[in-house]
Amino acid sequence: MKILPLLLILICSTSCQSQTNSKMNENKTNPLLCDPVNGMCEMPAGEISNEKTVIKTENKPVKIIYYTDPICSSCWGIEPQLRKLKLEYGDYFEIDYRMGGLLPDWSYNSGGISKPSDVAHHWDEASLHYEMPIDGDVWLEDPLDSSYPSCIAMKAAQMQDKQKAIHFMRILREKLYLEKKNIAKWENIAEAAKLADLDTEKLKKDFEIDAVKLFRNDLNMAKNLNVRGFPTFYFSDGNNNQLTVYGSKPYASYENALLVLVPDAKKKKFENKNTLSLFEVYPTLAPKEYAVIQDISLKDAEIILEELLRKGKLDKKTIKNGSLYSIK
Repeated sequence: MKILPLLLILICSTSCQSQTNSKMNENKTNPLLCDPVNGMCEMPAGEISNEKTVIKTENKPVKIIYYTDPICSSCWGIEPQLRKLKLEYGDYFEIDYRMGGLLPDWSYNSGGISKPSDVAHHWDEASLHYEMPIDGDVWLEDPLDSSYPSCIAMKAAQMQDKQKAIHFMRILREKLYLEKKNIAKWENIAEAAKLADLDTEKLKKDFEIDAVKLFRNDLNMAKNLNVRGFPTFYFSDGNNNQLTVYGSKPYASYENALLVLVPDAKKKKFENKNTLSLFEVYPTLAPKEYAVIQDISLKDAEIILEELLRKGKLDKKTIKNGSLYSIK
């Protein structure tokens, strides 16, 4: 099903102008060429807004605006830190997931990447750097023509249930990075929605109109916040105190940003009531995620996970650049 042309037409009224301006910049970089040094999937420079965006809190002391994209390899790389932060300080913050539209189309042809096949090797390198499972061969076998469909699908999922939407995006990423599924195709989006227990008929209806508007709002807000790449986190206490963390950083960077805004926040160390306690919270875990959350080495994490696998308590999916364990 060819859904990209319609989506671009619907969104173009507010986003394509800035993208057109960026094409005039000879020093632009391809957004899929993520920099492991600064941990960013950077967007080409576009319009800069001087408008001040106030981030209001709702139910918890801190709100985090998280700009991401389902196909952002650096965002996949920080899943260990983000999952740990939720476990240890989840009582103090809520996350508002915003979609950035990392790849509108393949007109971004600089920065060493001019066609989908150029991304394959880069993703394999990113996998080794972040120690997270990524198979770049999806760009050789069934390449995506845009990240817009998956971004809009995420907005449609949020319209149904915000928690299910987070699970939905995790499934989309696992399909992309491990199963080499083209998540710009509706059939793969629908399959992920079913696994996330979303109403696929409603998702499709919202995907075609209302979710497009929400995605457009995210793009506009990104311009107002001067988002330049992904992941980008805006921490706010609702009193004009705001901190920004750009890119993939060690866990302490995200923890410290939160503690600046909530100095008396108490860390809640995760308690392993049994060998599968962590999997009861996160049904799928890469060894790196397990290691970061449990504060152990990657080698020790792999030993523990392999022992649980041997005992028949876990399943394992292995790809050329790593593995993912899941509870049975």
